Amino acid sequence: MREVVDINCDMGEAFGRWRVGDTDDASLMPLISSANIAAGFHAGDPNLMDQTVRLAAEHGVGIGAHPGYNDLQGFGRRKIAGTAKELVNDVVYQVGAIREFAHRHGVRLQHVKPHGALYMEMAVNPELSQIFVQYMRTVEPNAYIFCMGGSATWRAASEAGQPVVREFYADRDYDDSGSIVFTRDAGRPDPAAIARKVLRACKEGRVRTVKGNDIAIDFESICFHSDTLGAFDIARQMREALVGAGIRIAPVADVAAR
Repeated sequence: MREVVDINCDMGEAFGRWRVGDTDDASLMPLISSANIAAGFHAGDPNLMDQTVRLAAEHGVGIGAHPGYNDLQGFGRRKIAGTAKELVNDVVYQVGAIREFAHRHGVRLQHVKPHGALYMEMAVNPELSQIFVQYMRTVEPNAYIFCMGGSATWRAASEAGQPVVREFYADRDYDDSGSIVFTRDAGRPDPAAIARKVLRACKEGRVRTVKGNDIAIDFESICFHSDTLGAFDIARQMREALVGAGIRIAPVADVAAR
């Protein structure tokens, strides 16, 4: 049974007056321990980045950059062709923005987590993952990379000695290979069902796939998305279930050290 776990959430995913989801980030901050903050290419603008970093710093939540494909219209969930070097340069640009806002508010960059289709591409693209990890080793050797366990990103980070955190996806489905089923619209899932799923993963290390099979899963952080409809109830019920079972919510550095 997992005794301590990090909870991370994708946040700051708006642009100007454009908003997604039905939950305000401020209401989620007390319920999480790590924030993945949109860095401008799939969502986010300078004012929103500043606001979200400030909120996270005020709540003691770890600051993470959440870079994606340059795809505002598609919310970063469409794959964009580019060389590995070009795509990592896009990541460099975005991480730099979040890192500067973190410095402005007196906190450090805790982690980097690619977003959406870029996350999924890195998971299966060794060249892209290796160049990304090389960048992290040069610029932020102590910052964590958030990714799926067993992915190309996880292997590249582990081999290079970069701190890495494996995620469990609360509000996404899994296939029999252990990968998440990529979707552009998760609908409105049942918060109670998600809480049961998360609690089982923490207690038994297993998850039910879309084909009805049980597979083993190991992780240090639980992810859910602020743009999922009903995100506040998801976070609240999930956290209540974990705490009620004696599972502590803690910063990722504490979790990863175990």
